[in-house]
Amino acid sequence: MVFQTERLTVKAIEKIHENEFIELLTAEEIINAIPQERPSEENVAMKFQIALSFDGNIKGNSISLLGVFEKNKNELIGLAGFLTNEEEERELGYRFRKDFWGIGYASEITKEMINYSFSVLNFEKITADVWIENIPSNKVLSKFLN
Repeated sequence: MVFQTERLTVKAIEKIHENEFIELLTAEEIINAIPQERPSEENVAMKFQIALSFDGNIKGNSISLLGVFEKNKNELIGLAGFLTNEEEERELGYRFRKDFWGIGYASEITKEMINYSFSVLNFEKITADVWIENIPSNKVLSKFLN
């Protein structure tokens, strides 16, 4: 386990989570909320391998893809990403399967990712991008702007 919130656990993804991982990267409603093009099968497979190879070193890796799970359950419901963007800045990202939208999980995970980034990883600055038309994610990020 990497960290927990009140209702969620963030930890490494395992091979058994492949179908949910694929859904998180390819489901139309998730892709449309970002927005981005649907990734190729090769791109999804590469990202799944990145997730599977998580070695616990978020600070030392340019990309760490972690699974988000409801506490005491093993169903992958979302992803928490610690990335390095094109400007070499540390960036946070998340996404959830559609069945888990609208219940506060995005705010909960964002709050703890920010806390973890500063208090454990000792990042001096973090960024996050959101599509302007994605009103729910804009509301989430606006809660944490400084």
